[in-house]
Order: sequence, then C-alpha cells, then structure tokens
Amino acid sequence: MAADSGMAGHPGPDTTRGEALGAAPPFTLLFLVMLTIAAGNTALQSVLPALGRSLKVPDNAVAAAFSVSALVWVISAPYWARRSDRQGRRQMVLLGLFGFCSSVFLCGAFLAAGILGWLAPLPAFGCFIVARMLYGTFGAAAPPAAQAIVAAGTSREERTRALTLLASAFGLGTILGPALAPFFVLPVVGLSGPAFVFSIFGMGMLAVAARLLPDDAPGDARGAATSYPSIGGEPTGASVRAATAEDHGKPMPLTDPRIWPWMVLGLVTGHAQAMTGQAVGFLIIDRLNISAEQAAAETGVVLMVGAGAALLAQWGLIPNLNLKPRALAISGALLAAAGCVLTGFSESLHMLAVSYGLASLGFGFLRPAFTAGASLAVGHHEQGAVAGRTTSVNGACFVLGPSIGVGLYQFWGSLPYLVAGGALLAMLPWLWRRLRG
Repeated sequence: MAADSGMAGHPGPDTTRGEALGAAPPFTLLFLVMLTIAAGNTALQSVLPALGRSLKVPDNAVAAAFSVSALVWVISAPYWARRSDRQGRRQMVLLGLFGFCSSVFLCGAFLAAGILGWLAPLPAFGCFIVARMLYGTFGAAAPPAAQAIVAAGTSREERTRALTLLASAFGLGTILGPALAPFFVLPVVGLSGPAFVFSIFGMGMLAVAARLLPDDAPGDARGAATSYPSIGGEPTGASVRAATAEDHGKPMPLTDPRIWPWMVLGLVTGHAQAMTGQAVGFLIIDRLNISAEQAAAETGVVLMVGAGAALLAQWGLIPNLNLKPRALAISGALLAAAGCVLTGFSESLHMLAVSYGLASLGFGFLRPAFTAGASLAVGHHEQGAVAGRTTSVNGACFVLGPSIGVGLYQFWGSLPYLVAGGALLAMLPWLWRRLRG
C-alpha cells in the first residue's frame, strides 16, 4: 500500500509512518486484532445458551447478557470514533484490545465460579453481565482506530479496498468463533473454557500490537463507529463508507423521505436476524435433546454454516449476480423467510444447519441491499451521514432483537422463527412498491 501524501509533513518518527503503515505487517496485525475481537465475542455467544442451561439460569438472562453489551457498544462506539480522530490511534487500538481481554477473562472467571459452585448461578451470571459491559464500553475503541491507521497509510485509490478487507475480519470472526469454541471446552472449567482461551489470544495480540504498532498522531484519515460484532452481524460496508466519506455535516434524520423505506427494511431485517440467531442455541438443545457439552459443538456447526452462507452471499454471489438493491431485498426476503420457517420446524442437526444456512443466505442479501439502497438514495456529500444512520440501525437491532427472540422462544420454540419469517413475507408487497432505483 502506498503512503498517504498528507502524512509527509510530520517531523521526527512520523515521517516514516506512512511507509510503515502501508507495509504488510501493520495491516496484517490490525486485521488479526479485528478478527480476534469478533471471534472471541461470537465464540462466547455460541456456547452461552448451553452454559445458561447448565447453570439453570433463565433463558432471558442469557439474552440480556448480550443485549446489555450491545447497548453499551452502540452508545460508546461513536464516542471512541470521535476520540480516535482527535488523539493517537495506537492507544485506542490497545485500549480496545485491553477491554476485550479483561472482559472475556472476567466472563470466564465468573462463569467458572458458577460451574464449580463457588458462586450461586444467578450471582455468577449477574457478574458475567457486568463483565460483558466492559467489552461493550472499551472493545468499541479498536475498530475505528484501526480503520484510521489503515486509511492514513494508503492512497485514496487504495483506501476503500483496504478498509473493506479490514472490515471483512469481523465477518471471518463470526465463522471462526463458533467453529473453534467447542474445541476449547476444557476440563474442570468446562464451557467457560472458550472465554479463557480467547482471552489468552487477546493478550497475545495486545503484546504484539504494543510492540509492533507504530506511534501515530491525528491526521486527515478517519475511522467510523462499527456495528456490534454478533452472530449474524456480518459487515455491511456502512462503516467503510463513513470512514472514506468527505462530508462531516450534521446527522441525517431517519425520517428523511429518501432513506426511510431502507431504514424500515434494515430494522425489520436486523431484528429478524438477531431474534433467530440468539434463539438457535436453545432450539438445538431442546430439539435434539442433548447435553450442554454436546450442544456447544452442535451449535457451533449450525452457526458456522449460517455465517458461511452469509459470507458466500456477500463475497461470492452478489458481486457476480450484479443485482440492484431492490432485487436483492426481494430475493433476500424470500430466502430468509423460507429458511426461518424451516428452521422453526427442523428436528435434526442436518435440517437445522441447512435451514439456518438458507435463512442466513437470505440475510446475506438483505443487509447489503439495505446499506447500498440507502447509500444510492442520497448524494455524494451525504454518504457519511447516511452511513452513520445505517450503522446505528444495525446496532439497535442487536440490542433488543436477542431478548425479543428468546422471549418468544419461551412461549413456543418455533415462534421466533415464524414471527421473523412472517415479518419478512409481509414486507414483500411493500418492498415491491416502495423501494425504487
């Protein structure tokens, strides 16, 4: 990657910063930082339903653990993005990694205390939720700072490609986290093992980043608030557009007539995806009638298939099919609705994996349709504002969606999937009429 010409005027160590950041090792390091944060979060999500059942805590408490963390992330992410623009980005990356490591380690410690009987289940889970808030508060500091470092070390021609590749680390993390988590169910600490292992990974990344990541100073390059890394929360490109946009104007209202149909699409789609993703661990335990340890492995398989299908849509099918946002939205809604309904009635691991994969394939069409449609609806100088709106909508869905999904699940196991599928199907006539261009 070429050095950004705007960096040439800095004296002292900063005179070589552009070349250093443009080289492969710093970019690879930042990619691994993003990957570790996303994989650790989704690994914990994938085993938490089984953990909750083994500790005999209410299912809605499990959902609340991640809803609270997502809410704190949504609130803190814009703050860290602004602070990253004013201060050195290196310390923001290190702060985000430290927040991740400390949060995940404490989560593992409190869960292990509950498993071993050192704490009663509900107090142990209450402490776990507090530890998750550390992740939501400080983990959000790393992504915008990493974006800004990469942007500062690339030319304008290379910047979008580089930031898109960096953002893909979150998508890869949603596959690797659930895939690796069952291997880290350890003796003695049991299902809390993945938390300890990923905290070790994070501490290793923190030590490497502290040693190798160059010092920097604020410049013209920007980072943007990134959506909460969650199961089903693969990147949509909004943060990349916000980071590369040249406008710094006031926020765009959600009710702007040019974008509000796309915002409705994003809210319905995001909540449907968050509801179904959070409930699937409980569905696997109950439908397959298996132990908590077995459920961790089976849940990892289903979530890995779902994440792979979503990334197949976004990285393979969409670039080759060349569909417009409206066509993507309609076809995605049909696929996701069918997959949700089939998941709700699946009775075997194979059926669950295929059905959830079909739903995720549809969501993989819907999320880019939402962000691309909103982007195309406004002018060039409003791209930063509309990207901020799409990012906020994505984040909001993973605040309430998990709790709604698990709440519906407690009434009837198929209900969150039927509600999600019904909402997507109900949108189809409206999508046909309202979404244009």
